[in-house]
Amino acid sequence: MKAISVRGLRKAYGELEAVRGVDFDIEEGEVFGLLGPNGAGKTTTVEILEGYRTHDAGEVTVLGHDPQHPGPDFRQRIGVVLQQSELWPNLSVLETHRVFAGYYKHPRDVDEVIELVGLAEKRDARVKTLSGGQKRRLDLGVALVGDPDLVFLDEPTTGFDPAARRAAWEMIRSLRSLGKTVLLTTHYLDEAEQLADRVAVMREGRIVTIGTPRELTSADREVEIRYRRNGEEVLLRTTEPTRVLNELTGEALAHGEELERLEVRRPTLEEVYLALVSEDDSA
Repeated sequence: MKAISVRGLRKAYGELEAVRGVDFDIEEGEVFGLLGPNGAGKTTTVEILEGYRTHDAGEVTVLGHDPQHPGPDFRQRIGVVLQQSELWPNLSVLETHRVFAGYYKHPRDVDEVIELVGLAEKRDARVKTLSGGQKRRLDLGVALVGDPDLVFLDEPTTGFDPAARRAAWEMIRSLRSLGKTVLLTTHYLDEAEQLADRVAVMREGRIVTIGTPRELTSADREVEIRYRRNGEEVLLRTTEPTRVLNELTGEALAHGEELERLEVRRPTLEEVYLALVSEDDSA
């Protein structure tokens, strides 16, 4: 069963068409990355899926519900981390989690969630005393305390230091292992490459490509082959790396030589992404 199904989604603000006929599906238990520059339509799309914004045209199904007219258990089954949020500044981390746990029929253990998001040492600290990164962890805990089937993570690691980001990545991987579905938006392309089973890239209200990170970085993309010859570096770019490598190694073997510092590098997801979002509409 599909956790999310979107067909022909459109949304305009006056004459500005923010989302222009978007189609995609997200499978249950999948981590799906939605990428794109500011103004691409990502936030509008996600807010429609969450039920916070209406759409003008198209069909949207989230966990079997139309998010514009959801059933009574819809909110019980989703968790949301917004780009920005304001929680009660004078409540402690523990009290904040308990408040949100009270909204759900079957919440997760509050202490377990606080441990999971790395705030155990701050459980009794007031929200107003937390750093920016710690507040993002609190947002994450609030989204998870209801034990949702589907989690929307909108820029979840913004403001995190490298160690905190890695810890958050492990937590997101643990959500996948528990069978949860995750929709992730992020500006960190390494994050999407590490975490997402599939990614979609949006530009100007449309999805310009969709697939696994491996598919996006290998399909019709030039591969770099580097090696040293007579002390000088040689760089080749090709869409046929197997053939070129076979020719190079065959020639080297025939002459009893080594291909020094041989390196084969495919483009990163970040390089593919930048190429996609910078293409002209006429391209």
